[in-house]
Amino acid sequence: MTNVLFYEKPGCRNNIRQKAMLELSGHVVETVDLLQYSWSKEELDEFLGEKPVAECFNPAAPAIKSGEIDPLRFTKEEAIAIMIQEPLLIKRPLMKIGSHYIQGFDTTELRNLISLDAVQGAEDVIKSFKMSDMDSCPHNNNNNFSCKNPEQ
Repeated sequence: MTNVLFYEKPGCRNNIRQKAMLELSGHVVETVDLLQYSWSKEELDEFLGEKPVAECFNPAAPAIKSGEIDPLRFTKEEAIAIMIQEPLLIKRPLMKIGSHYIQGFDTTELRNLISLDAVQGAEDVIKSFKMSDMDSCPHNNNNNFSCKNPEQ
């Protein structure tokens, strides 16, 4: 059992599934509202790590989907500044597991840190999750949903 600090957008469908997978694998998940959290540059930088800056943006954010914001045009410092102003732009979830900072729900990366095997009795539920689809957002494929709506 591991404690996972999980920064989410409340009501996000994928964040709900991701948290369920962690909990059904026996981990304790403490959630933080990513949109209301007071981010510092240093703390957000820890989560973004060394990834290319464009990969740190939430591709389902309305400003990105509309083309208003082009993630390729930002330095890391500029990206952090705009994400602090508009946290909906941050690719989620953000997770802190021990001393590890993770952005996105990469099951390969997570398996290197913690078990994602179901606890006894939860095997069928875990199997029902599409493992390859735990990090993509349905908003990218379906224009009926919006990241502005806190219930989706």
